[in-house]
Amino acid sequence: MVQEKKLVDEVSGWLRIYDDGSVDRTWTGPPEVKFMIEQVAPHEQFIEGVATRDVTTSMTTTNDGSIHRARLYLPEITSKHNKKLPILIHFHGGGFCISEPNWFMYYHVYTQFVRCTHSICVSPFLRRAPENRLPAAIDDGFATLKWLQSVAKGDVRDSWLEEYGDFDKVFLIGDSSGGNLVHEVAARAGSADLSPIRLAGAIPIHPGFVRSIRSQSEIEMPPSPFLTLDMVDKLLNLALPIGSNKDHPFTCPMGTAAPPIDGLKLPPFLLCVAEKDLMRDTEMEYYEAMKKANKEVDLFVSKGMTHCFYLNKIAMDMDPTVRSQMNALIGRVKEFIEKH
Repeated sequence: MVQEKKLVDEVSGWLRIYDDGSVDRTWTGPPEVKFMIEQVAPHEQFIEGVATRDVTTSMTTTNDGSIHRARLYLPEITSKHNKKLPILIHFHGGGFCISEPNWFMYYHVYTQFVRCTHSICVSPFLRRAPENRLPAAIDDGFATLKWLQSVAKGDVRDSWLEEYGDFDKVFLIGDSSGGNLVHEVAARAGSADLSPIRLAGAIPIHPGFVRSIRSQSEIEMPPSPFLTLDMVDKLLNLALPIGSNKDHPFTCPMGTAAPPIDGLKLPPFLLCVAEKDLMRDTEMEYYEAMKKANKEVDLFVSKGMTHCFYLNKIAMDMDPTVRSQMNALIGRVKEFIEKH
C-alpha cells in the first residue's frame, strides 16, 4: 500500500510542501487570476512590437540537474533607430520561491518595458527555494552577467545581443526579491573584471528588504494581492540559509550583519518604492544607508500604490490610476537608462 504524503506547509495558493520534500507550485487561488501565471511560449516573430526567445546561458548543469536558461525580449527595430540598445538583466520576484520569467504577469510588463525604454531584456530562469536556498538565485544572477560578458567577448554567440546590444550600457533590474538580487549581483560585480561590458546602473523595484523586527509600514499598511506578511515570513523562511533570520545580508543589506555599503563598489542606483508597500520603511532605510555611504542613488516613489502593483494585469486594465502610475515608473526607468 502506497503511503499518502502529508502536507507540511503552504503559502496561500502559491506553493505547498510535503513531508517527502516535494514542492507543488500548482495555483490553487482564485481561478480568475490563474491566467497571470500561465507560461507564454516564446515567439521570434514580432507581436505588438516585441519578439522573445529562450536561450541556454550555460551548458553546466546545476546541482539539481537543470541548465541555466534565460528569456530574451527584443523590441522591433525601426529604420530610424540606428543606435545599439541598452541591455537590462531582469531578476523576477516571488520571494525566491515562486514565479518564472515566462509567466504572463512578467511577459505583459517586460514587453512594455522593452518597447518603451527601447532596450533588450535578458531574464534568467532562477533556481528557486526551498529546493535551492539562497545564494543559488544570486549565483544564477551573477552567472547571467558573466554569460553576457562571454557574448561581448565573442566566446559564445547570440545573434540578437551581438547585432543590437550595447555592452557599454548594461543594467540590472528586478522587483521584490529580484530587487534583492540587484543589490547582491551589483555588489559581486564590483569586485569582478567584467570587461568589455560596463555595468551602467542598477534598478531595484520594491525590493524585499526587511528586518526580523516588524517595521511600522509592515504593521500599518494593508496587504496586497502580491504581498502579505504571512507570505513574507513563510517564503523567506524557505529561502534563507538554514538557521538564518530576516537580518541576514540577503534580506537586510543595510543591517549590521551585512558588508558595509561604503566598502562596496556599486554602479548608480535608481531605487523604486511604492508608497503603500508593506516594506516601504525598510526600503527607505536602505536608501538612507546608500546616501550615508555616499553612493549615487536616486529615489522614485509610486504614489498610492502597493507592492509590485504593475504585475496585476486586471488592475492595469481596469484602473486608469494604476496604468498611469505604471507609465510613470517606466518613464523614470527610461530616464535613468538614458542618463547613464
